[in-house]
Amino acid sequence: MSSGASESLERAAAAGIHRLRIPTPFLVGRVNCYLIEDEPLTLIDTGPNSGKSLDELEQALAARGHAVEDLELIILTHQHLDHVGLLEILARRSGAEVAAFHLLGPYLRDFAASAGADDDFAQQMMRRHGTPADLATVLGAVGAAFRAFGSGGDVTRLLKDGDTIELRDRRLRVLHRPGHSPSDTVFWDEQRAILIAGDHLLAHISSNPLVSRPLTGEDSGERPHALLTYMKSMSKTREMPAELVLTGHGDPVTDHVELIDERFRMHERRAQKMLKMLGAGPLSAYEVALQMWGNIAVTQAYLTISEVLGHMDLLVRDGLIHEIERDGVVSFEAL
Repeated sequence: MSSGASESLERAAAAGIHRLRIPTPFLVGRVNCYLIEDEPLTLIDTGPNSGKSLDELEQALAARGHAVEDLELIILTHQHLDHVGLLEILARRSGAEVAAFHLLGPYLRDFAASAGADDDFAQQMMRRHGTPADLATVLGAVGAAFRAFGSGGDVTRLLKDGDTIELRDRRLRVLHRPGHSPSDTVFWDEQRAILIAGDHLLAHISSNPLVSRPLTGEDSGERPHALLTYMKSMSKTREMPAELVLTGHGDPVTDHVELIDERFRMHERRAQKMLKMLGAGPLSAYEVALQMWGNIAVTQAYLTISEVLGHMDLLVRDGLIHEIERDGVVSFEAL
């Protein structure tokens, strides 16, 4: 850990916010949950549903003199498995109130059905954008197996953009920042200039804007434009006077403006690289992903296709390419 990261975490701890690094089975590594020692005693995010994660979470709480049963409020930043997986266990054992973005209420109430619908959506997206059918089937089975690391539960406090969570010693402003997922929510402590951001901003990697099934459950027939949504959200965050951003993975961010500006530059560079690939003729998102990332595009097809589609959306927006469809498969062609 760098000295800057250590100082940032010390600043957060002095404000009563303690990072708990919980193991996950995912490539992203450990997830950061945050214990806020206030009234009510609050945990932000839970870690994935595994015995190892629960064991390390209990140890981390014990190191602060607490137990799961002491938790009074659980706040969720978004819907991904590594952030909500232990919700059912923690809520049942503690009786804590559960606060989350309002559209997560129905999603988490019947997690199995929601996860199944997500899997169906992912299958349709992969096949429509050029993933071979047999590969999509195999990846769908792998994805379904990973769903065991998630769980559902009752959201007892439904949050909307602009709401306020009042604790004894602080006030957290609720801000909806979709893009990485439809439910991404950040929590702003204006008095301390601290933003608890989940996966909205990460220091060491770019948060992948996954093309996700809309939480409303409505099928408009139009594919969600996750990267465009995410860039709009980052633009809003860029204007905030945050001095410290506590992230869902890795170390804190102390210059969010520079980080966001670099993310914008990176997305522009990547879009231009993909545009050059289309110079030889139309390609599907899967074909672009294979050229960009090789075998990673096979083992992580949905993630890389989401990445490609986001940049195709940037190029469509700028009038540089258009979408064509043949036999149910979409390709992109340079204009």
